[in-house]
Amino acid sequence: MIRVNLDVELAKKKMSSSELAEKVGITTANISILKTGKAKAVRFSTLDAICKALDCQPGDILEYVDDEG
Repeated sequence: MIRVNLDVELAKKKMSSSELAEKVGITTANISILKTGKAKAVRFSTLDAICKALDCQPGDILEYVDDEG
C-alpha cells in the first residue's frame, strides 16, 4: 500500500491545502483526495509541482507500507 504523507509535509512547511493547490494549479478538492489517500494515481507533473512548492522529494510525500502485517 502507498501511504500519502502530504499533510505531514504541509504541516512542516506551515502551508494550507488551498495555498498548495494555488501554487500547484489544481483544485483544493484534488489536494484533499491526495491527502486522504483516495487518489488512484498522480501525474508526474503534479508530483513535480507539489515537490517544487513544498521543497521536498517524492519520497517525503509517498511511502510504501506493507499491508500484510
